[in-house]
Amino acid sequence: MLNLKGRSLMTLLDFSPREIQYLLDLSRDLKRAKYAGTEVPKLVGKNIALLFQKTSTRTRCAFEVAAHDQGAHVTYIGADGSQMGIKESIADTARVLGRMYDGIQFRCFRHEDVLELDKYAGVPVFNGLSDLFHPTQMIADLMTIIEEFKTLKGIKMVFCGDAHNNVANSLMVASAKMGMHFVAAAPKHLWPEEKLIDQCKKIAKETGAILEFDEDIIKAAKDAHVIYTDIWVSMGEPDSVWDERIKLLSPYQVNSNVMKSARKDAIFLHCLPSYHDLKTDIGKKIHEKYGLKEMEVTDEVFESKKSKVFEEAENRMHSIKAIMVAMMR
Repeated sequence: MLNLKGRSLMTLLDFSPREIQYLLDLSRDLKRAKYAGTEVPKLVGKNIALLFQKTSTRTRCAFEVAAHDQGAHVTYIGADGSQMGIKESIADTARVLGRMYDGIQFRCFRHEDVLELDKYAGVPVFNGLSDLFHPTQMIADLMTIIEEFKTLKGIKMVFCGDAHNNVANSLMVASAKMGMHFVAAAPKHLWPEEKLIDQCKKIAKETGAILEFDEDIIKAAKDAHVIYTDIWVSMGEPDSVWDERIKLLSPYQVNSNVMKSARKDAIFLHCLPSYHDLKTDIGKKIHEKYGLKEMEVTDEVFESKKSKVFEEAENRMHSIKAIMVAMMR
């Protein structure tokens, strides 16, 4: 058994394949225990601060339910719920929260901010999302893939769309660490940063992973086990970027043709939320302005049997529980 007690989670770059596998095994153990009604709380008496600059359904609910299941208490602090960045620096906020809480989740805009919080907090800090990485999502994603294919080695995962974002960065890191075959299907200028690619290629040499980058989505999707996408415009970006993103990324929409190019047993994953229909305010606005009924993925694919997005969403809770238990108990 590995000892991760006291560690923080900023990015999977900081963890070995063995440590990541431990978190995955623990996630699955805790999921089975919850379903069986045999879960043993390991975080009784612990207090966790949930600090959010960016809102989220899955991250907040996953942390809250996971903490409650394990006997811990949480305090949700939204964007307007503290003086951080207004009257108080991140460093000062970290030193205050670190004296009151046993762990801190921080969902932020800038990765350097979560690094600074971790530097001064003195307790485990969990990156709930930053502009560069989304590590808690990755444990859930890998867990979902294992549930479907029983392994990660040799699994081909294709990310379609804006491969310059935090999810694509994190999927590339996770794939490199776990010996997977990662392909970014995206316009060349929206591939991950060259520095991160080089870093992941060095890791891949040790793990046997394959990292590829392609502008042709159908070619990239050939024989894939997993097709993955994300929304084209992230929270916090101005509406003005929609014009450019739609022109650039419409050819990278995940549709039936893309799924047909993949393996017959391929699955579809998405970190959510998704604009696959007109049942959201943003979806309606985009339809009114651009005539699009669906964006990064068609409703046909999203609602198909190949789609495992809600299993993936549930696994956020089990995997986040594993992360907190491993690092806080």
